[in-house]
Amino acid sequence: MLTFLILVLTAVLLLYVKLSWHYAYWKRRGVAGETPVFFRGNMSGLGKELHWTDINLRIYGKFRGKERYCGYFTFLSKALFVMDLELIRKIMVSDFGSFADRGLFHNVKDDPLTGNLLFLDGPEWRWLRHNLTQVFTSGKMKFMFPTMVEVGEKLTQACHLQVGAIEAKDLCARFSTDVIGSCAFGLECNSLQDPESEFRRMGRSVTTNPLHSTLVQGLMFAQPDLARKLRFKLFRPEVSEFFLDTVRQTLDYRRRENIPRNDLIQLLMELGEEGAKDALSFEQIAAQAMVFFLAGFDTSSTTMSFCLFELALNHDVQDKLRVEVLEVLGRNNQKLTYESVQEMPYLDQVVAETLRKYPILPHLLRRSTKEYLVPDSDLVLESGTKIIIPVHSIHHDPELYPDPEKFDPSRFEPEEVKARPPFAYLPFGDGPRNCIGDRFGKLQVKVALVYLLKDFKFSRSKKTQVPLKFSSRTFLISTQEGVHLQMDRLASP
Repeated sequence: MLTFLILVLTAVLLLYVKLSWHYAYWKRRGVAGETPVFFRGNMSGLGKELHWTDINLRIYGKFRGKERYCGYFTFLSKALFVMDLELIRKIMVSDFGSFADRGLFHNVKDDPLTGNLLFLDGPEWRWLRHNLTQVFTSGKMKFMFPTMVEVGEKLTQACHLQVGAIEAKDLCARFSTDVIGSCAFGLECNSLQDPESEFRRMGRSVTTNPLHSTLVQGLMFAQPDLARKLRFKLFRPEVSEFFLDTVRQTLDYRRRENIPRNDLIQLLMELGEEGAKDALSFEQIAAQAMVFFLAGFDTSSTTMSFCLFELALNHDVQDKLRVEVLEVLGRNNQKLTYESVQEMPYLDQVVAETLRKYPILPHLLRRSTKEYLVPDSDLVLESGTKIIIPVHSIHHDPELYPDPEKFDPSRFEPEEVKARPPFAYLPFGDGPRNCIGDRFGKLQVKVALVYLLKDFKFSRSKKTQVPLKFSSRTFLISTQEGVHLQMDRLASP
C-alpha cells in the first residue's frame, strides 16, 4: 500500500511539474497573458455560462492597447491571441505562406464529410480552393440569382400565412435552406412550405443538436491530432448518411439522365470524372456539397435574423431601408434583378453593420506552417503554433467603432470605411483563406431582406429578448432562445 501511494504521489507530482512547465510556455518567451488554469487553460466557463465571445472580450479588454498580442490556451493547446491589425494583415495576407493552415479537426477515415474545403489544410486545401473558386464568379452569381428571386417570392407567400409573432431564425433558415438546396444540389427542398422537410431537419440537427457538447468540440479543435487518434467524429451518423445518400442519388440521376446544371454539384461531378487529374472521390464530392450547404444556410440565416432583430429595434433604419428598396423596385417595374441589388447602397451598409455587430465566427484560426519571426519583436513562433484573430472583439473595439453596441449603418459610408484600418472589419476573413462564398452569402441575405421589407414591417414582440444572449452550446454566434419578433403586413399604398 505504501509503495502504491508513493507511486501515485510521484505520478501526480510529475504531472504537476509537466503542466506547470507547459502553461508557463508564453511566460518563458516573454509574452504577456492571462494566467491559465490546469487542463482548462483560459477556457473556464466555456459551454456553461460563457460563450467564446465572452472569453475573447475579457482577454482583449485586458491586453488591447498594452500589447500587440498575448498568450492564450484553449485547454491544453497553446495559441497566440493577436490584436494588432498590422500583424493580422501580415498573417492573413503578406506572410500567408507561413500561416496557410487553419489546423481544424478533420477525420476523413472515420468521418469522411470532414474532408472539406473548410477543414482541410495543405495541398488538398490548395487544390480544392483553386478548383472551387469558379463556382462563385460574377457570371455564376448572375446565373443563380433567378433561383434566389424565385425562393424570395415563396418567402413572401409563407410570411403572409404566418403574420404576427414569428421566430425569425427559423423563417430565415427555411429560406436559405431552399436557396442553397437549389443552387448547390439542384434540389427542391420546399422548407418554406414544409418546415419539417428533411433538408431543414438535417441542417437544424447540425446546428442545434451537435454530436458533442461545446466542451468536447472545443477539445477536438484544440487537439485535432489527439481527437483523430481517438477516432472522434464531428457529425451525427444520421446526418452523414442523409448527405451521402442525397449526393449519391443526385449524381446517379444526372449521369443516368445526362442532365447538366450550372451548379456546385455539376462542377464537383466534373472534378470527379474518371481520367481527370487528381479526380475527386465520391466521399470528397459529398464533403464539399455538405459543407457548402451547412456553411451557406446557417451563416446567412443567422445574419438575416440578426438584421431583422436590429431593424425591429431601430425603426428609423428600417424605414430608410424600405424607402430605398421600394424606390429601386419602382424604377425596375417591381422586379428584383441582379443589377438592381447593386443600386441599393444603404442595404449594403445595413448588412455590413449586421456582420460587424454579429460576425457569426467569434474568431478566426490560423496555424504556422514554419518558424516565423514576429515583425518588430524577438518572438519566434514555432511551426504548428495556433493563431487566434478575435474578430468579434475587434468589431466591438470602441476605438475602432465608437459606441460599438449601437446599430449604426452609417459606419459603412465610403468615407467612414476609408478612415478605418482595413483589417478592422473581418466578417469573412481576408487573404487566400477568406470565405469563398462571401458574395453568394451576402447576395441571398439581401434578396431575403428586399422581399421581407417590401411587404412587411418588423417590431418587438412580447418574447423579444433584449439584448440577445448568445448560446453557449455552439462555437458560432447564435441566440440562446431564437429571435422572436412581431411581423405585420404593410398597409397598401
